[in-house]
Amino acid sequence: MSSTTPTITATEIVLPGKVEPEGLETRTHELPAPGKGQVVLRMEATGVCFAEQQMRRGKYYDQPPFPFVPGYDLVGTVVATGPGTDATLVGRRFAAITKTGAWASHLTVDAADLMPVPDDIDPAVAETVTVNGVTAWQMLYRTAKVRTGQTIVVLGANGGVGSTLVQLARHAGITVIGTASPRHHDALRNLGVTPVDYRDPEMYTRIRELAPDGVDAVFDHVGGPAIEDSWQLLRRGGTLVSYGTAASKDEEGNSQLPVLKLFARLNTWNALPNGRSAHFYNLWAGKRRCQKTWQQRMTDDLTQVLGLVADGALVPQIAAKFALTDTVAALQLAESRTVAGKVVIVPQV
Repeated sequence: MSSTTPTITATEIVLPGKVEPEGLETRTHELPAPGKGQVVLRMEATGVCFAEQQMRRGKYYDQPPFPFVPGYDLVGTVVATGPGTDATLVGRRFAAITKTGAWASHLTVDAADLMPVPDDIDPAVAETVTVNGVTAWQMLYRTAKVRTGQTIVVLGANGGVGSTLVQLARHAGITVIGTASPRHHDALRNLGVTPVDYRDPEMYTRIRELAPDGVDAVFDHVGGPAIEDSWQLLRRGGTLVSYGTAASKDEEGNSQLPVLKLFARLNTWNALPNGRSAHFYNLWAGKRRCQKTWQQRMTDDLTQVLGLVADGALVPQIAAKFALTDTVAALQLAESRTVAGKVVIVPQV
């Protein structure tokens, strides 16, 4: 560790294999000193997103082999720096997108992956809009390029990404139709969203009744056969943004197959001369091609989102907070399909 930082013992939550939430394990170990260009972050907030729910089942597209520490993103404070890393980073708060590893009291990350978080924004609030906020912002503005006055459909409008996406859209003067269970409809109405029951077998018919001329974009995290119905909602010039395969999370078999099938279907639609387009949103797209450009885009977009949070235009939806040592309960609640917003994990409650 740095000369001003004592040896750090990290507490980590480990996913040992395909287990129920109760099968998560806790381990502690001494962190090695950060290497060149690295820092040690003390976690102030992380969370549970859909990726971890898929990873528990061995269904996430490119998850590492078991065992590993889950945790897609976090907000934390730098407590140590490695050789060649700016020592003035110590004591400053940052967000980082890790894909795995964030369910830990401390972890080592590359300094290049740090994204500044203003001191006046609560870490749990910032965590709620790190991956979710960047994903929502990029899908809305970089992928679908939706404009003021247009109409969109958001499936799972009460979820972590969905609740952020609908607020960004409403702030921009975009009409939103959102699907959710009836228990969340009043909350969606309060956000200016027209709700539709996702359990209604005639859900897509209801949406078409609300937008008989079609919509400008559909944001679909479900995938599966119903992706065809999402595609059919689009008017000419509309965009389908697919960003998940929730429909297949409980299916046995190859975790990559549902995604590959989805890619093939989207590519087939894009080859049709019908004036509509289909995209699969991938947060990590472009990182291998140019990591510096990718990271700058992440930082720029999170800065935009955090600016809206600071202004009160975006209110992150925190479903509940759990201590790191109570991550089993956090995962159970996130998987219960009863929550609105994101389940957040902090060092202590």
